[in-house]
Amino acid sequence: MTDKLNTDALMALKIAFSYMPKAIEVTKYEYGDRYQTVLNHIQTVREMLLINDVDPDEVSGEIDPDNTPNSSY
Repeated sequence: MTDKLNTDALMALKIAFSYMPKAIEVTKYEYGDRYQTVLNHIQTVREMLLINDVDPDEVSGEIDPDNTPNSSY
């Protein structure tokens, strides 16, 4: 799937991604046998954001700037 999303669909994906756990937070202890599936889902969404010229690491700042820490770099 390499088609770009329309504006509304892309915004919906950004919002959903901002609520997803970060990959570093996904452990077998927390997610049990599903942890690899959760990691795969996160990667799929990250890839779709990248296809649509969106930096996944900047999405939270765009969606909820008041509750996003300042960049450390």
